[in-house]
Amino acid sequence: MSDAPAAFPAPSSTDRCPCHSGEVFGACCGRFLGGAADAPTAEQLMRSRYTAFVVGDAGYLLATWHPSTRPATLELDPSMRWYRLDVLRRTRGGPLDRDGIVEFRAYYRHDGERGEQHEVSAFERDGKRWRYVSAQS
Repeated sequence: MSDAPAAFPAPSSTDRCPCHSGEVFGACCGRFLGGAADAPTAEQLMRSRYTAFVVGDAGYLLATWHPSTRPATLELDPSMRWYRLDVLRRTRGGPLDRDGIVEFRAYYRHDGERGEQHEVSAFERDGKRWRYVSAQS
């Protein structure tokens, strides 16, 4: 058994997107993580941020975090395996809105245990870019 840390998954552009949109990675979250486009809606930003957790892209997470709430650093655990995302509700967050709310459940496995994160996330649009602000209670 190896002592090397687990690696993050690296989907190809033709693999199904980890965000479970039904699209392939290259046409979905891959274009946002790769910097080819900005997410046009709060939901798409949330989905791409979930995918960033799946693939271990801390740089993308920090870049899409609102400066007023963004941490200085972010360490992601490669042994945390995110495997499903369910979007439960969206309020505003469209291309012409200034803010939006996305409620979701994200499912993971860690240290042999299953878990889920239920969150109601707030987003703001700064110019053309959506930013994650915070989780609401």
